[in-house]
Amino acid sequence: MGYKTYSKDSAFSFTYGGFPTYELLTHKPDNVREILLHDKIKQTEIVDNILSISRDHNIKITHDSKLVEKLSGKGNVYIIGVFEKYHNPVDHNANQVLLCNPSDMGNLGTIIRVMLGFGYKNLSIIKPSIDVFDPKVIRASMGSIFSINIELFDSVEDYIKINHNQMYPFMLNAEHTLQELEFKKFPHTLAFGNEAHGLDDKFLKIGTPLLIKHSHEIDSLNLSMSVGIALYEFNKTNN
Repeated sequence: MGYKTYSKDSAFSFTYGGFPTYELLTHKPDNVREILLHDKIKQTEIVDNILSISRDHNIKITHDSKLVEKLSGKGNVYIIGVFEKYHNPVDHNANQVLLCNPSDMGNLGTIIRVMLGFGYKNLSIIKPSIDVFDPKVIRASMGSIFSINIELFDSVEDYIKINHNQMYPFMLNAEHTLQELEFKKFPHTLAFGNEAHGLDDKFLKIGTPLLIKHSHEIDSLNLSMSVGIALYEFNKTNN
């Protein structure tokens, strides 16, 4: 099939590189349309595994260097997975991360990877948002996106209507710090704002707003770093 470069309106997306493609095949084999290979691809263990899984699931394997180069736009991508987009709603009885209007693909992919690393498999996102199925997000997540549930909401109010987790919004003007939190074991949601603007002040009245205390040498932490620190602390306390 003559695939075009990725579009948000497309019914399918791509994984660039061996590891994200392997994760795709491991967790979402029924969604995979085709595996595309470049002539320069080298035989490695992960490539052998990709080909083996593809054959087991009768997934088409195509050698087409020009198409790989066209779709990836990079000279160092030698394998691409083509998959149909899917919908995996979050489990509202489980711990979650809530992102409000994320706008950076690298940050989102990194957050997804860190979430999986600390056992958080449910991500809720308030629109407007970047496209979670953009190949740049998938690559930044190193394929972790295929192991978690993601659900988009039109507004915070829509989210709160169906989710009753204890909310912990992370805000620079919160009264309590993450370091002093006495955490109890119950389903919770860790909420974070846009990279540029943070969370709206209305979150000061939702749940227990928290501040990650740091030195005055910087004005704030990067979003993905903030999420990573919060997940580490909650995971450490929970364990």
